[in-house]
Amino acid sequence: MVLSNGYSFFYAWTIANCWTEVTMLNLDNPTHAAADARLRQETVIWLTTVNQAGQPQSSPVWFFTDGSEFLIYGSADGRKTRNIESNPRVCLHLDGNGEGGGIVIIEGTATVDRQGPPARTVDGFMAKYRERIEAYGWTLEQLEKDYPHVIKVTPTRARIW
Repeated sequence: MVLSNGYSFFYAWTIANCWTEVTMLNLDNPTHAAADARLRQETVIWLTTVNQAGQPQSSPVWFFTDGSEFLIYGSADGRKTRNIESNPRVCLHLDGNGEGGGIVIIEGTATVDRQGPPARTVDGFMAKYRERIEAYGWTLEQLEKDYPHVIKVTPTRARIW
């Protein structure tokens, strides 16, 4: 959500067991505004989870953000889903610019919803990926069969430079 003061924020569940506003991006800051635009436009983000042995595992994934959370579809038998169910702390990051800049890292907490909304019902996701789905020769039925689990990431911290 973007406020009238130019800040983009997310809500996060705190240790005190209450929702609190977490300011992530100051859209008056050109670097933050560029990060916000990239998060809305780029089609691949890296999701890092941690397996039960403590080994981080990064995977490129398709994603959609509405400004308050990130939505990712996980495979039926994928490690990401198992890792998140064991340890919900995750990290998302976009590729940098190849010169040490353009860094967008979002830390957060993830949940897995095995009965979440099918991709075809999420307008923002479909607007972003419909052409790519068709270009890969997938049907929506096949996409939803291969990636049935909804992973939702609630951001807790942004690191941008």
